[in-house]
Amino acid sequence: MKEQIEAYAKRLKLSWIREHFNEVEAENHQEYLLKLFEREVQNREERKVNLLLNQAQLPKTGNQPFQWEHIQIPQGIQREEVIEGHFIKQRENLILYGGVGTGKTYLATLISLNAIHSFGNKVKFFTVASLANKLIEANQKGNLPKMMKQIEKLDLLVLDELGYIPLHKEGAELIFQVISMCYENKSLVITTNLQFGQWNHVFGDSILTEAVIDRLIHHSHLLVF
Repeated sequence: MKEQIEAYAKRLKLSWIREHFNEVEAENHQEYLLKLFEREVQNREERKVNLLLNQAQLPKTGNQPFQWEHIQIPQGIQREEVIEGHFIKQRENLILYGGVGTGKTYLATLISLNAIHSFGNKVKFFTVASLANKLIEANQKGNLPKMMKQIEKLDLLVLDELGYIPLHKEGAELIFQVISMCYENKSLVITTNLQFGQWNHVFGDSILTEAVIDRLIHHSHLLVF
């Protein structure tokens, strides 16, 4: 009988029940079934979160609470709405501007973690330079449409360190394609150490830079560190 139960559980894709059904104790049949299903659901939720975390490729963080005292938060959004990711539901963007070592990447990571754990959002974290390189490589190999579709399925795309490394022409144009695709369809969090007037140093073309900024600042919140 044990083998039959395991076989049926496998066919129904009840992996936790298949492996642990004989370990559950209960006072009656209903309680036993309830505990089985509760554990199965919990196991599936944990596996989903772990999968989303692996796919997100977030930088490692410590357990230190975020220090908000020095952050200038604009009107139209509250601190809780930032960290809890309410802007993601509205398909709005966050631009985190400030100097090196001020906590921009840390906040972007905390927002991403909360989006995954609390809402099951699909998140992906890139530095701008690494995304540009991956897009160029995908384009050269004929895989760009596939990569763009993967990005299109995200709820939140984090672009870290805009401004640290100037982009080559192809990389700048491909980053623009990504930003245009996300426009009003999904949320972006961008960290940068440059004011908007200096972004031309990154994209290398004033018209392209203006187009990037135009798409980003619409439906965006600027947090100054």
